[in-house]
Amino acid sequence: MNLFFEDVEVGAHYVTDAHEITSADIADFCRLTRDHHPLHTDEAYAKAAGFGGIIAHGLYGLSLMEGLKTELKLYEETSIASLGWNNVRFVKPILAGDTVRVEMEFTAKRASASRPAGVITEAVRLMRGDEVVIDAEHISLIRQKG
Repeated sequence: MNLFFEDVEVGAHYVTDAHEITSADIADFCRLTRDHHPLHTDEAYAKAAGFGGIIAHGLYGLSLMEGLKTELKLYEETSIASLGWNNVRFVKPILAGDTVRVEMEFTAKRASASRPAGVITEAVRLMRGDEVVIDAEHISLIRQKG
């Protein structure tokens, strides 16, 4: 799609394809980040802590949100930089076997004062069925057409 700043419509809503979280995904994230807390590696421990099984790291969910959003190819050649994530809330645990998707909506935009680009704001939610699992705001810098 390759949205430029001028193409972004505040209120536009997008939904990604679904993705199933696997135990292997969680294990890979443990290995990459060196975070081997038993909530992410030991099913009995996670169940004793009140979960239905091992849970994914909140940061895995946040990273997955960006990856799924990238698959929409909204800014394939127009993205300049992520400026950060705000108001990140890990609302519900993510378990191996969950199927999730991302729902996002443009909530604001403004031209950059220093370059031919614009700052856009997205409300981004990781969803499991009708449940919000992670809720966050993402700010990005994308190219203008000029």
